[in-house]
Amino acid sequence: MITSADLAQIPLFAGVEEAERQRLARKAADIHLVPGEFLTREGEEPRFFLILEGELEVLKNIVGQWRELGRNKAGEFSGETPIFLGTPQIISLRALTPVRAVRFERQQLQELVRDSPSAAEIIFTTMTTRLGMAQEVARATPSSRAYITGSKYDKNCRAIRNFLAANRIQYNWKPTFDQPDDSGHAPLTVDIDRTTLLTNPTVREVIEALGYRTVPKHTEYDVVIAGAGPAGMAAAVYGASEGLRVLIVERFAAGGQAGTSSRIENYLGFPSGISGDELTERALKQAKQFGAEIIVKRNIEALELTHRGYCVKLDGGDLIAARAILLATGVDWHRLEDIPGMAELQGRGILYGASRHEAYGVAGKRIFLVGGGNSAGQAAVFFAGYAAEVVILVRGAGLKLTMSQYLIDQIASKQNIRIEPYTQVTAVEGENYLHRVTTTTRPPDAEEFTQTRDSNALFIMIGATAKTHWLPAELERNPKGYICTGRDLTTWPLDRDPFALETSLPGIFCAGDVRHNSIKRVASGVGEGSMSISFIHEYLALNETPALTTSM
Repeated sequence: MITSADLAQIPLFAGVEEAERQRLARKAADIHLVPGEFLTREGEEPRFFLILEGELEVLKNIVGQWRELGRNKAGEFSGETPIFLGTPQIISLRALTPVRAVRFERQQLQELVRDSPSAAEIIFTTMTTRLGMAQEVARATPSSRAYITGSKYDKNCRAIRNFLAANRIQYNWKPTFDQPDDSGHAPLTVDIDRTTLLTNPTVREVIEALGYRTVPKHTEYDVVIAGAGPAGMAAAVYGASEGLRVLIVERFAAGGQAGTSSRIENYLGFPSGISGDELTERALKQAKQFGAEIIVKRNIEALELTHRGYCVKLDGGDLIAARAILLATGVDWHRLEDIPGMAELQGRGILYGASRHEAYGVAGKRIFLVGGGNSAGQAAVFFAGYAAEVVILVRGAGLKLTMSQYLIDQIASKQNIRIEPYTQVTAVEGENYLHRVTTTTRPPDAEEFTQTRDSNALFIMIGATAKTHWLPAELERNPKGYICTGRDLTTWPLDRDPFALETSLPGIFCAGDVRHNSIKRVASGVGEGSMSISFIHEYLALNETPALTTSM
């Protein structure tokens, strides 16, 4: 319990009257931390802290790395700057020693400033000093973690850039025009944090140099989650927060299709909208804070039943024991096949999905979007702020039956977006990079016509494909490869009923877009991922398999 005497120890309260100290003490939270524990984290709701005992380090996440900005010691305070600027918490505070701190809400800080001129002067003088320090930090902060020099024609260079962009790792690229050799590669260097220079590296070598895990820490887990899309990350957050040892295996980039959305405006709790990569970044931080582990650029190649659960085989031969498994692999964009030039130019101006990182490359240009769903609509609205012209190609009559009304209204308000119904891509052209797109329009009441137009970007967002061929043959799927669960199962080996998200193999669950009859929405994936943990708890209790401890 905080008392007036506790507050009197802090220089800020030297000029505050006893009655005011007593009033504020009654509204204060008494916080005790052990070394390594966070008092507050960057991005949280800001609060005003006063340090009674101990020492904390002031940390900021700069381009994916923790950087210490200073120390907070007994008698000092923190948190006033984001409160008065109206922003989330802009730094993290982590205990270096046992710490005792006072926590005030926004209202108490405002009352202190209003009622105590001496405290107000100290607070605003300190805030001014800290803003000056922030300018110095901004000047010294690198804009990127990876500095790439490589050919725009090199497949390996393109693969590295695609991976970095998809995983929200900031990079600078200095393009060269070296022609690739017979293997498709040209001279390539990647400088990581200006400390590690890699020559002709693979994607995996780059991400390992950046400090990302590609090998699991343990050989046994309570739950192994295949896929780090919304469903997989929601499961990781709930599973890890409830004490399960959780591993996520992600073959490319966290976020799935949702991660490539330039703006999601109908997700609950974000009235101004949120980009897919920002939502993904927040979810990843949350999962890691609870102790979930994620490895990237790895594939699960096989699942085998064991006496304690399942054995997960990763590419490269690593074997992991899992008491339960969640399949949350999501789906891939349906591919446009048999179109002249499409295969050769994929990744060279032709992309599946449309992340925010592509905006700078389309500035002032004409771009084409193929698709009539919400993903295409979100991309069109976002790219309209950069591209000179955005052309949406729709196979049907328009957008009414496939797109949310709020996006249709936004598209109608943009003068540089044009919708072309009954239209398909029939050819693409370019030397090493996309330069022209040919489309054919087949209106029901008029003659078809074909036109070829200049363009440097073609974004494809049509339909979805479930790639579940790697799963055991005994795991039931519908004819299109989507995984059956719960009451949709036609075969079930046990006396009890399957759980709602359980597959035909007991202990293997499925959530998100890859599940048969799922609702293809971000919120639905998050809901199914969190629900799956409840069912997994029940399954583990039924099997009476002892939980794994962190010492294993």
